[in-house]
Amino acid sequence: MEPENKTIGVKVKKVSSSGGIEFQDMLAVEEPLEIQVQLGKGKINSTAVTMRTPGNDLELAVGFLFTEGVIKMGQQIVHHQIDESNNRVMISLAEGDESYVKTVERNFYTTSSCGVCGKSSIDAIKITSSFLIHNDHAHVDGAALHVFEKELSKQQAIFSKTGGLHASALFDPNGNIKIIREDVGRHNALDKLIGASLLKNTLPLSNTVLLLSGRASFELIQKAAMAGIPIVAAVGAPSSLAVGLAKEVGMTLIGFLRADRFNIYCGAERVNLPTLV
Repeated sequence: MEPENKTIGVKVKKVSSSGGIEFQDMLAVEEPLEIQVQLGKGKINSTAVTMRTPGNDLELAVGFLFTEGVIKMGQQIVHHQIDESNNRVMISLAEGDESYVKTVERNFYTTSSCGVCGKSSIDAIKITSSFLIHNDHAHVDGAALHVFEKELSKQQAIFSKTGGLHASALFDPNGNIKIIREDVGRHNALDKLIGASLLKNTLPLSNTVLLLSGRASFELIQKAAMAGIPIVAAVGAPSSLAVGLAKEVGMTLIGFLRADRFNIYCGAERVNLPTLV
């Protein structure tokens, strides 16, 4: 059951050139979530603390562990326990090889603004996906992308109340929405989406379009690549590192998606453009 504390009302004073008025404003809730991992019957490691909007916490934990390379498939999860009162999720994993034991023992701290901070090395930043996006022949009509953006706006229920949440939405190429998740952290919203897909055993997310409500950072493109998503469109701008990674993995990356225009940074062959835009 989803928690009821995704938003909270506060009394504020709105000030303008004509004076000030008091009214009740709605804020998106931000709380820490501790993600714990247990390997077999071994000790429980506090692997990550992330600042998030409460809700879909199991999906968030599973998606985070997948996109950080701790787990590769849902079958590795043998048990989970959610402690909402203490903002904690514990994931028990089957005994595995040494390749991910060391990853579990790393400590992460993530913020709502920048995602994972303090990774131990440059090599830890770039995680290799098991899925080959180069081979995904998904196509999308350029005109349909504007419909995707309108649909995302309609679906962002909490954003409409607070203006304070990011969203990640997954569409099929025809514009049918498959799943949407919101969070105060853009990386958390995507981890929730990917975690939900992993739990449903629907990875890789081939032949899909991911729409991001904000900018496209390197970390978001890395997470999308881990899930095998071939087309990513963002309402905001991509970073140079995001474009570089998208090119490297064979992803189509679109930015500045607006009502009448967008930019294609790489992978233009997947976008059907009957006329120039």
